[in-house]
Amino acid sequence: MNDNKHDVREDVRGRVDALVAVGRSAEARAVARDALDADGPDARLLLALALAHMAEDDDEHDDAAERVFREGLDAFPDDVGLLAGYAELCARTDALDRPGRYARGPALLARLREIAPYSPELLRAEAAGSSVSTTVKNSVSVRRVQSFDASRAFAEAPTPQAAAAQASQWAAVAPRDLRLAVLAETTGALAAPGGSWSRLLLLRGLEYRFVIAVLVTVLVVVRVTVLPAVPYGVATGAGLLLSLPFLGLRRQLRAARERAAERVATAVTEAVPGDEAGGEGDGFGPPELQPVPRVTPREYAFAGAGLALMAVIGVTAYASSLAYPHYDVVAHDTFRGLKGYDLREEFDPFRAVFDGTPEDSTTRVYVAEGAAPDAAAEYLVAVATGDFHEMRESYVYDGGIIPMDTAGAGTVQDTWEAGAGPYGGWMRCLRYTEAPTGTPRAMCGWADKGSIGLVLFTTPDEDRGAVEARARSVGADFLRPAAD
Repeated sequence: MNDNKHDVREDVRGRVDALVAVGRSAEARAVARDALDADGPDARLLLALALAHMAEDDDEHDDAAERVFREGLDAFPDDVGLLAGYAELCARTDALDRPGRYARGPALLARLREIAPYSPELLRAEAAGSSVSTTVKNSVSVRRVQSFDASRAFAEAPTPQAAAAQASQWAAVAPRDLRLAVLAETTGALAAPGGSWSRLLLLRGLEYRFVIAVLVTVLVVVRVTVLPAVPYGVATGAGLLLSLPFLGLRRQLRAARERAAERVATAVTEAVPGDEAGGEGDGFGPPELQPVPRVTPREYAFAGAGLALMAVIGVTAYASSLAYPHYDVVAHDTFRGLKGYDLREEFDPFRAVFDGTPEDSTTRVYVAEGAAPDAAAEYLVAVATGDFHEMRESYVYDGGIIPMDTAGAGTVQDTWEAGAGPYGGWMRCLRYTEAPTGTPRAMCGWADKGSIGLVLFTTPDEDRGAVEARARSVGADFLRPAAD
């Protein structure tokens, strides 16, 4: 009679544990409370009820779990399971939110060390503050536990198929253990033909992600230092493309969890009293799975390496932002058959740009030999070099530093943004008719991080392309890349 009652109680405990595991915590609490009301206190059942409250992962249910633990320890003061469960609850409590409960943890652990110094319950309780809970309804934690268990199984077995067979045996012996069911479904799926790539990602995911990070870092550094015309999207696209295999692995892991939940739910609803207890009669039982660490030493190492890569990108980008191209100014006394005159004393279009003085500059006007003093100039050229590493295209296109206003000088017919040419940077051009003489003229201003230039010239009837080409050729004549 007593054996039959024990079997019934064992079945109820197993059902409650299994219901918690598959996310039916409210149903688990109802079953546990009904059994306690009907048959009186039971340490295992009180522990299962407390865990069913903890599985909700909110303050009210944590408070209820603490009341159940206290109720259980009043009746069973030295029960290892209740002591360990209560210690785990205390360890996972926010010390600022519930300081009293958090402070009770060390005393519970001390009692556990006294009465069960080498027990797996003590190991779990001691690791509670630094490991992932397998009862909290957190999808990230569930994936972490699943990946941790499967990785260990594959790493310790001689072959993937052996790992899957071992996990299947463990799950068959304990059909209501969700963690074992997830392990069996996961190893079975990844050990199947064609699963080698998924196993590699599972076992060496950190290394694979690090290789991706290195590649993206190299692409970003090359973009910043050597190929500024290449968009950053190339590096981003490469990283996303190489990360796609993880989507397939994540789908496989999610499907394995869903199958395991269905498997355990079926075991809960179809089992009869005594089934699970009798399943271990041959002396074979599943192992006590290890607590899952929140962060492993490998993860710390790769996180540090990732921070180092970010530092490389940051330092390179910062150094590049401070760098600027160096040019030599070539001031021509004659230019394209025209005589030049220095205008720096009378006209300096860039004086307002600098806090001090540029490294070098020139402003010259060119007229035909023997032209009258009041004759219209064929060219006006102004260039300056220096450290303009804060230069932005808006400064050029919005007229912030390049004088593009011809109000009072003529009527503008056309204005547009143009490419600056072989040295990069930005250029803006316009065509206008000079008011006093009716002479058609064009003016282009350009800038990059090492130079600023302005060229004005007479143009009878040139299109945009011809105006841009002439402005670039003038700029190339007056600005030469400095020799290293």
